[in-house]
Order: sequence, then C-alpha cells, then structure tokens
Amino acid sequence: MNHLSLIIGYISMGSAWLLMIVIALVSLIVQWRFKSKFKQYSETPLLSGLSGQEVAEKMLQDNGIYDVKVISVEGPLTDHYDPENKTVNLSPDVFYSRSVASAAVAAHECGHAVQHAKAYAWLSLRSALVPIINVASTLTQWTLFIGVMLLFFMHNPYILAIGVAALALVTLFSFITLPVEFDASNRALAWLNNNYTVMQTREEHEQAKDALWWAAMTYVVAALSALATLLYYASFLFNRRS
Repeated sequence: MNHLSLIIGYISMGSAWLLMIVIALVSLIVQWRFKSKFKQYSETPLLSGLSGQEVAEKMLQDNGIYDVKVISVEGPLTDHYDPENKTVNLSPDVFYSRSVASAAVAAHECGHAVQHAKAYAWLSLRSALVPIINVASTLTQWTLFIGVMLLFFMHNPYILAIGVAALALVTLFSFITLPVEFDASNRALAWLNNNYTVMQTREEHEQAKDALWWAAMTYVVAALSALATLLYYASFLFNRRS
C-alpha cells in the first residue's frame, strides 16, 4: 500500500485532470466516428438480402446453438446478448435492416452467445463480476463527491478511500470487457468471412470489419476514461493524505 501511495503521489491532480480532458476529447471523436461509420454502412445494402435477424439465426445454427432466441428490443444501439435469458437482443435498426452494418452487429452479438456456449473464460469472469460492479457503481455515485468534501474540510479520508476502491473495481471491469468485445468481433468476422451466402464480396467483409473496429474503440476509450478518473481521485486522496 505504501508503494502504491508513493507511485500515485507522483501523479499530480493537474496531470490527472488534463488526462481526463484529453481522453474525453478522444472519446467524442471516436463516438462521432463510430456513429458516422454505422450510418454509412446502415445505408449499404447487403447483397445477400439477409436481415439482421436472419444473419443472427444463421450464425447461431452454424455454431450448433439452438437454445438462444433472437428478439427485437426498442431503442437505437441497444444491441446486446443476455446470458441469463439466452437472448440475442437486436435494436429495430439491426433486427429488420438488410445492410452491412446490421449483419456485422448481429454477428457480433451472436459472438457473445458463442462465447457463452463455449464457456469463454473472460466472459465468465465478466458475468461473475456483474453483481459486484452494480454495487460498486452505486457506491461511486455518492462516496466520491462526499469523500472529497470530507477530506477537504475535515481531513477524513475514509469515505473517499471507499469511493476510490469502488471506482477501481469499475475500472477493472471496463478493462475485462475489452477482450470479451474484441473476441466477439473476431468470431463474428471469421464466421462472416466463411459464409458467402451472408457476405458475398471482400468489400462487404472489409466494411463489416471497419464498423466493428470503431465499435470496439468506444470500449477502449471508455476503459481509458475510467482509468483517468480513477487516477484523478486516487491522486487527490494520496496527495491530500501526504
């Protein structure tokens, strides 16, 4: 703990704050780029004419998964796989669309279903941490602000220390999410590449790869943002205590 305090002590609050600003700007650029790419490829018809629903159902069947349902859920960009209910949930823009983007997103979410069926270690770890992270996320909402006030006015570091510990768990969860998302995209792209009946040209595959890469980048900047926030509050805690 003393070594950790010493290391974080060298990180000034100003440096951590600057890092947060830089990552926030990068995040805005990545989000804009992702939405731009998704819009572009959503308007690019899939030559096979398959809908997102049909792509998802075919990928599940090709992987021998018959106990997972593909359903439509309301809202834009609400696509996700639910391991508890065993459902691939696709937004209407993906479920009904017959575009390159819808095929890429549908295959990616099915990639998570394949991970679940094969007991992919990172997904299992991530799922096991969800209840803990829900509690940690709730703690960070009030312990960080109150902890800073108590440390500043009463020199009491304990509440802020709890908040920093909870934020550390949330940050760890963000980084554990990265291999899960990248692996799901890799599984999706490998399957799409081997299925001429779904994507019939190399250009379509490259477009799907581009869309999924920018989607993955949103998770990367989210993890980096969480890390920068953690460093800021940790530096505040340890610098004030020292």
